[in-house]
Amino acid sequence: MKRQKRNRSDIAISRGYQAGFSGQSRDKCPFDTGEPRHHWLSGWREGREDRWNGYNVAASVQKMSAMQHASH
Repeated sequence: MKRQKRNRSDIAISRGYQAGFSGQSRDKCPFDTGEPRHHWLSGWREGREDRWNGYNVAASVQKMSAMQHASH
């Protein structure tokens, strides 16, 4: 069975989520403008919120896995 590639917006959201959940500043966004920046910041905000709400690492990994499967 062939693996599907994730699209760039999924990757940007995922990396933003990881950055937000780990407590990194949104200034760490690797994108200057455009949709990739928007997606990264959306993921960052969601990761930040989950961290503030007390999610543990296992819960965040499970959530990211569910998000990736939902987009395919």
